[in-house]
Amino acid sequence: MKQTIIITALALSAVAGLAQDKAAAKPAHATPAPAQANAASDADPIIVTAGPTTIRKSEFEEAIKSLPAEYQQMAQGPGKKQFADDYLRMKMLASEGMKKGVDKEKDVQAQLSLMRENLIANAELKSIESSVKFTDDDLHKMYDSHKGDYEQVKARHILIAFKGSRAPQKAGAAELTEDKAKEKAEELRKQIVGGADFAELAKKESDDTGSATNGGDLGAFGHGQMVPEFEEAAFKAKPGDVTDIVKTPFGFHIIKVDGHESTPFEQVKATLERTARQKKVQEMLDAMKEGAKPTYDEAYFAPPAPPAPPAAAASDGVANKPAGEKASAAKPSTSNPSVKKP
Repeated sequence: MKQTIIITALALSAVAGLAQDKAAAKPAHATPAPAQANAASDADPIIVTAGPTTIRKSEFEEAIKSLPAEYQQMAQGPGKKQFADDYLRMKMLASEGMKKGVDKEKDVQAQLSLMRENLIANAELKSIESSVKFTDDDLHKMYDSHKGDYEQVKARHILIAFKGSRAPQKAGAAELTEDKAKEKAEELRKQIVGGADFAELAKKESDDTGSATNGGDLGAFGHGQMVPEFEEAAFKAKPGDVTDIVKTPFGFHIIKVDGHESTPFEQVKATLERTARQKKVQEMLDAMKEGAKPTYDEAYFAPPAPPAPPAAAASDGVANKPAGEKASAAKPSTSNPSVKKP
């Protein structure tokens, strides 16, 4: 997969290279003086030579920029030599192909045209993105209008798991049915409301062993980080409140809210700006398309016809059995049912 991605990126950069090769053919009077040529050569040295094929520094670095972001760091660091080998191979194959006229073939021309348009489209998209600007005032208004999205709750909890819940009970503990687990959670809540120390009970009783050692402390969390039932109860509660028993797929929870706070503007500014820019660019692209009033060949783009129903079976596998012979019943599957991930 990595090799395919690299070669695809190199092919894209080769399109620009073909254009450069054509533009390189200049009239004799445009040839630079020797001193100028030497200066240009020093500034952009040849870093790979293989027969008639050469690669200059600037060309190689542009090829690296054509890679997906996750590969650029590797190609600029420990994988630089390997990438140079890949790039050289591509250059040599392209050179051989052009000698044979492969670049004139209809399919290749069509692909080159498509890749060229793709490169130009991406460059134009970057230009549009860079033109979209937001001031700090703009971003502050966005932040204030969606402040609830950045609200966080600091809370701790005690979890009582039961047979069949996602969370296992603590090792050595007696297995509880759902009803017994609920009874235990309600009893613990009564103790807390009556003055018992929440943190000490969490250490002793909570089946969430990760938070139990810290007195049930979950730290601060925002919207979407907890299962819906837990989140709703925690965000509704006021600082100091102990919620009613909350049931989730993990078991029964007693939640104590220590406080509410908001993620500071500076911490979300970059994300806020990126999201706003993406939304604005999408609006601009939609407007561009709608302004052109596109029409589609509805016959060509019609959804495919549904598959024909299977032909009726010639027999049910029982009717043709000799008289007195019983049809064997299909055995039920013994495999476990699939389980959906949360």
